[in-house]
Amino acid sequence: MITRRTFAAALGASLLAAPLGVRAQDKVWRIGFLGTASASGYVKEIDAIRAELRKLGYLEGRNIQIEFRWAESDPAKLKEMAAELAALKVDAIITHSTLGVRAAANATKTIPIIIADAPDPVALGFVASLARPGGNITGSTGFQTELAAKRLELLKEVIPRVKRVSVLISALNDRIGIIIDAMQAAAKSMQIELVQFPVKSSADFPNAFSAMGKKRFEAAVISEDPMLNANVGITAALAAANRLPAVGLTTFAEAGGLLGYGANRPLLYARSAVFVDKLLKGARPGDLPIERATKFDLVVNVKTAKALQIKVPPLLLQRADKVVE
Repeated sequence: MITRRTFAAALGASLLAAPLGVRAQDKVWRIGFLGTASASGYVKEIDAIRAELRKLGYLEGRNIQIEFRWAESDPAKLKEMAAELAALKVDAIITHSTLGVRAAANATKTIPIIIADAPDPVALGFVASLARPGGNITGSTGFQTELAAKRLELLKEVIPRVKRVSVLISALNDRIGIIIDAMQAAAKSMQIELVQFPVKSSADFPNAFSAMGKKRFEAAVISEDPMLNANVGITAALAAANRLPAVGLTTFAEAGGLLGYGANRPLLYARSAVFVDKLLKGARPGDLPIERATKFDLVVNVKTAKALQIKVPPLLLQRADKVVE
């Protein structure tokens, strides 16, 4: 007959003898997500991360916990939240944009940092190289610099005679210069005058668009930045109200803007979960190569084009991944 004491001792011995992988299943990993803007602007991206984690066997509430922090485009708040996640000693931090990566990098040199989407991290000085990042940072880049120039080219394709284009930029992004430089080079080759309109928050949007209209700009580019990305509905409405043909992210065109072009963001953010999996299995962030976006989408809003009395070239419509009627 096996007594309770004998059974408990045997069970304890079997657990101690169990392979590490089996016992590790009881561990609940903690991942931090440091968002620079608002959660409402990144619903699809967060859903993509969660879906990919589930595919990889990580279930929230069972073996993984995600600590979300959203700075609402406040640099001071972002710094505090990065420090908070570091103090929690999470197993990895996922973040995005130049500001997010910098805040996380300043907060910790030991916790792995995963870039969900940001400009070239080598050019920004965050990693040594794409192939061998070194340090505690890895992740993905979305070609923001190249995409900014491409959006200007798309405007020129739709409006061949365009000469004066405004650019809505975030005044909070202190490294926007490398993106503007790429746009200026493209503008010069197309004989386009490019003028920047910096904004600090969504409260500045109406005045910026009003100034664009009064100064008779022929079109606008909405730069890629977390604060602007999270407010595509507002910028699309203001562009329409001021009768400005404009280009931005794909979500901008889906919200009512004329054109949208960029990396497929849900796919890009889903890769963060793959990095999480590799890191939790023992990989070192400095050894994981930085990945580049591979899928890019073009969205054309035909309804907006008609309202602006713009005829979209048939070839552009054929290239579009999505046409909003």
